[in-house]
Amino acid sequence: MRVLNKLTKYKSIYGFIIILILWYILHKGIDSSIVPSPYETIIAFINALINGSLLLHLLVSLLRIVSAVSIAMIIGIPMGLWMGSNSRADAIISPVTYLLYPIPKIAFLPVFMLLFGLGNLSKIVLIITIIFFQVLLATRDGVKEIPTNLIYSVKSLGLNHWQTYLHLVIPSTLPKIISALRISVGISISVLFFAENFATTYGIGYYIMNSWAIVQYKEMFAGILGLSLMSYLIFKIIDLIEGKVCAWMFVGK
Repeated sequence: MRVLNKLTKYKSIYGFIIILILWYILHKGIDSSIVPSPYETIIAFINALINGSLLLHLLVSLLRIVSAVSIAMIIGIPMGLWMGSNSRADAIISPVTYLLYPIPKIAFLPVFMLLFGLGNLSKIVLIITIIFFQVLLATRDGVKEIPTNLIYSVKSLGLNHWQTYLHLVIPSTLPKIISALRISVGISISVLFFAENFATTYGIGYYIMNSWAIVQYKEMFAGILGLSLMSYLIFKIIDLIEGKVCAWMFVGK
């Protein structure tokens, strides 16, 4: 029990150990090369990183994710702030948003490939369409949920329009934006994995499925491990950003 309490203080290590144990049990239970052991997979992962065959695919996928997230945030946050503070803009844009948002964006992949080609751009645009609506609506809702008395209090202090945004509106909406971003990135990584199986020779999705097709299961699981670590890195960066820009949320915790 004492060991468990210590491990829970280091959540990442604790989670990693649990996954390795479950993975090893699955490996032994199936007793097949289809599910290699954690040790074999880690060795294959390290070798693939050293020889560069895996690192390139991870970097390409990471570039696509970072580019799409950055563009979606740059467009979605200002637009969401505008909709949240302007009822006329909200009335005009929200109906269109509600119609487009529920549509599975992966259905547009063939269209984007025709419009933007088979390279990075079509995949980046696909991810942008996923993240954009999440960020847009989260930002708008965050603005609308600011209590009216807080707005009046800020105005009574003599703050102008831009100062109100800087000291009240943006800080109030940041937690919602980051939560939406965290969810959107998870969905986007799954979609990117699918998109990278079409008309491309680079990307972690291609690496995993190509390894499966040529029956290289250790390399396939090494790719899955790489995808997991890349996703973990992205989420930890989001957590780090949240800790910096929403520091007041963690006071006393």
